[in-house]
Parts: sequence; C-alpha cells; structure tokens
Amino acid sequence: MTSTTQTACPSCGGPISDADRFCEACGAELTPATPATPTPAIDTDTEPTVELNPGAARGAEAAPGPCRSCGGNIGPDGYCETCGTKATKARDHFSEQPAPWVAAVCDRGIRHSRNEDAAAIAADPEPGSRALLVVCDGVSSSLDSDVASLAAARAARDVLAAGHAQGMGTESSRNSAVIARLNAAADAASDAVLENTSPDSPNPASCTFVATVLEGDLLVAGVVGDSRAYWFPDNAEAVALTVDDSWAAELIATGVPRHEAETGPQAHAITRWLGKDAPDHTPRTTSLKVAGPGWVVVCSDGLWNYCSEAAPLADLVRQTAAANANEPLATASALVDWANAQGGQDNITVALARI
Repeated sequence: MTSTTQTACPSCGGPISDADRFCEACGAELTPATPATPTPAIDTDTEPTVELNPGAARGAEAAPGPCRSCGGNIGPDGYCETCGTKATKARDHFSEQPAPWVAAVCDRGIRHSRNEDAAAIAADPEPGSRALLVVCDGVSSSLDSDVASLAAARAARDVLAAGHAQGMGTESSRNSAVIARLNAAADAASDAVLENTSPDSPNPASCTFVATVLEGDLLVAGVVGDSRAYWFPDNAEAVALTVDDSWAAELIATGVPRHEAETGPQAHAITRWLGKDAPDHTPRTTSLKVAGPGWVVVCSDGLWNYCSEAAPLADLVRQTAAANANEPLATASALVDWANAQGGQDNITVALARI
C-alpha cells in the first residue's frame, strides 16, 4: 500500500502531496525543503468510456499524448517537461455508459490532487426497465481511499447486477427483496474497502456509499454517508431520496438553516461510512413508485455542494439535459463541467438514468 501526506504549495497555497514535483494549481516547482502545512481533514469528500485496471485505480498510469496545457512532451515521471503540469491519468476522469439511457461521469475536479470518487453502473437495454447506479466518495483524510472507493463501487454494482429481486410476487415483497440486495451490496462494498486497506494503516481507507436500483416502476435508494440520490420527474416536485449521514444533516434536523449548516466548519464531517473503523454500514433506504418521465440522479458532494436543495438542482439537471438533447452521457459531462466552473473544490461524480 502507498500513502501520501497532504501539504500546501508555498507559492499559491494549493493542495499538494509529498509525491508531487510541481504544484498542479500554479506550476511552481516543489523541493524537499518545501515547508509542510497540514490540510484540514474534514472532507469526505467527448469522453470515451475508460476501463480502469487496478494500476490505473491507483493513479499509476498517465494518459498518452501531449500535455493538455501546452502541448509539450510528458516525461517518464508523468509531468510535462515544458510547463511542469501533471499528466491526466485514467483515474482522474472516466465515464461509463452501459445503455443509451444510463451514464456516469467521474472527475477529479480542480483543487484535489487525485480523484477519490468512483462510480459503477449497469443497465438493461430497454429504457426505463432496470438500472443500477452506485457512487462512492473516498474520504480525503484516509489513506488509499481512491483505490478503496473504486473497488467498493464495482463490488456493489456486481452484487446488484447478479439477479433480479422478484420477491414473492407482491409489491411489498419485491421492495423487501430489493432492499435486501442493497444491504448485500453495501456489505460487498465494505468488504472491498477492507481488502484494500493495509492491516497496519494508521488511517484506514474509507468512503461513502449510495446506490439506486430501478426495477420497472420501483425505485429504491440506499445511503451511507453524504453522497446523494434524487428522483426528478419532468412534471412533478423533485424528490431527495436520501438524507446525509453528516454533522450538517444533524444540525438541519434541529432547525439550523441548510445554508448555515452546510457552510460551517464541520459541514463535511460524516457520521457513517464504509471502512475498517466504521460504525454500522447498513444503508438507510427509501422506496417510491415511478410514474411518468424523469431523471434518476446519483452524485457525490462535488456536485451538490454548489446546489444543495432538491428543487434548484432539479432545475439545473432539467436545463442541462434540455441543452444536451436529454442524452445522459452528455448531460452528466455537462453537469461535471458546471461544477468545475463553480470552483471544482472537490471530486465530482454524476450518474444518471433517463426514464
């Protein structure tokens, strides 16, 4: 297992790690004598489909080609030999689209030195039939969370995709069967995190977990942490399917205004997660019947940080989708671009299913 220590660039104050030779924000050359300033550890924090292998998951493989900043050559150390910009890696930005009506885009954002978000999705070909969306957000203050989050998302997706949850033929039993499968998916995700954690790690890998299962007209969401799931019908009120496991959510429940709670010093402190030191990781679930067209949206806080309320976020998704012909991959990519345009303070993941 490898680890890095988060420090701050002496030139611009941007986040760097002890493995970086250049600051990604300003390009300043870094030396071993660079003073270390601890980074607060309260964060959870045209696209081709990229199939990541374990090496890419660790951010070990630089994408081929010239530097995206200046067109210079990328050296063997993964940095541009002309301007010092770090080369883009497969783990920094990837997308998935298993069916035309379902897609996900996962991006490093602007401020973070690595992408600790992950997405894994699956879908049947027929629109509106069956879709499985999983998003995990690695906790920035834990070691190897980028590896653990990707392993967790894929493990959960594979469990959900293993078979249809039919129940005993009634609506209630079908709902119970889907919830049981979601619980099993969270167990598999938790196991995957543990498998990617060094036994003697002083700060074990951890991540959030959110997943939705669409089975015909039944939509079920489960969450551990502060990644979110929504149902945005075209002609009805937006629905937040999940409630965060976070300090901010607890403050909101006591009557503190949302904006105040979500911008305070502990806004991104989560109260539940997946990992070796985690409390109960059984997801809290919500179920509803889908009637009419709309969007299932699953995302990390890299998106909702900039648009937290369900109704404004629904407007953003609908407007973005309309500008992209309701095509899920283009819409997810545009939403990621929008979040980066707001500052890109965190990794960003958006998974969509168009009903």
